[in-house]
Amino acid sequence: MIEPMSPFAQIKQKAASLLLYQAIVKTGPGLAFIQLLSALEQQDIGRISSQELCLQAYGDWYHAVIKDYSGWLNYGLQNILWAENPLTLQMQAADLTQLSPTLITAAQHDLRVLQQLFADPQQQLQQALEKQLGTLVPMLPWGHYDAAMPFSNVSDWAEALPTLAQHYRQCGTGIFARYRAFQWQEKQLVGLIEPDPISMGQLVGYEAQRDQLIVNTEALLAGRPALNVLLYGSRGSGKSALIKSLLTEYGDRNLRLIELGKSDLTSLPQILHQIRSRPQKFIIFVDDLSFEADENTYKALKVVLEGNLTARPTNVVVYATSNRRHLIREFFDDRPRPRDADEIHNWDTVQEKLSLGDRFGLTLTFEPADQDTYLQIVHHLAQQAGIELSISDLDFQALQWATRQNGRSGRTARQFIDFLQTVDLS
Repeated sequence: MIEPMSPFAQIKQKAASLLLYQAIVKTGPGLAFIQLLSALEQQDIGRISSQELCLQAYGDWYHAVIKDYSGWLNYGLQNILWAENPLTLQMQAADLTQLSPTLITAAQHDLRVLQQLFADPQQQLQQALEKQLGTLVPMLPWGHYDAAMPFSNVSDWAEALPTLAQHYRQCGTGIFARYRAFQWQEKQLVGLIEPDPISMGQLVGYEAQRDQLIVNTEALLAGRPALNVLLYGSRGSGKSALIKSLLTEYGDRNLRLIELGKSDLTSLPQILHQIRSRPQKFIIFVDDLSFEADENTYKALKVVLEGNLTARPTNVVVYATSNRRHLIREFFDDRPRPRDADEIHNWDTVQEKLSLGDRFGLTLTFEPADQDTYLQIVHHLAQQAGIELSISDLDFQALQWATRQNGRSGRTARQFIDFLQTVDLS
């Protein structure tokens, strides 16, 4: 006679039946949940007598969920929206009616299983947990539906498939749905949980350059041709801050920012391959770009900007900052001279070095701040910070600060205001 399965074994079996969304129960809180079910199942059938292992597994699950989510349901819902699998990748690129009926059936099956695991409509799991452990530990918060979630207004999660497909088309999948900013680390894109929150409202003094960059970025977001941009000029003028502020301004419109170090430029083709077919728009941000005369990594950037047989993706632009107008250092000795040891076609080498800057379609120049611009920035930042000083005192101290520190610039103005906030002005 076959003994009936324990409720924990039944739930574990349902989780094992997932066809497309298995990753949700194979990592992080999902994996801790399966390990808890295994421990409770073993205790339920009498293979282990002590509750210590069950309590340990429950504690691991509780901690894994609460660390990043407000409840078990919220973990499930959020990871369905972030999921990257054969179904979601096809959904973000094609209409639901174009998908295979077999794939649709598998998706509906998985959504119903996930509803049983996370929404627990019959409270099977909740009741079993309370019976087994409820007298020893408080129960994990189950969570609640967000009104914006595709599943908030349906009794059967499979009915939400069209709404879910629309979400994938608009917001993408995987890390590109989960994060807005990325860095290239150890040969892979890593999402940044807390990117620099700087906003355009904090920037002042270079409005013409800002407006040109906005127009170009708006074109990218609208799917129109957009230019690669070189922001060139004096240090501390806010070039990098302006690029980072675009994420704050347009992140909710599917803009993504990938910060790339100069040493990682050779990985650009690999990065482009990952983002080419995504619905998001990407800015590849290279800060403080310049090359020594004997460096060759600039050639990888040249190929991406223009010159490769493979077309540059229409959802990608490169925004770079530099203190040099010509990005590759040159020496007078580089210029051709009638000497026996000179390269025969030396001008070709010089032109190759100069051509990198030419491949940026738009160059925005940031001149050193004059006194009026510097004080304008100081006044703007002081107002935002709530600094209560007379204009004459503020100007006098700001000019003294610039003289003693790094000269007049937006960075110097920011450092001055930060200094004022550390001292008692009363």
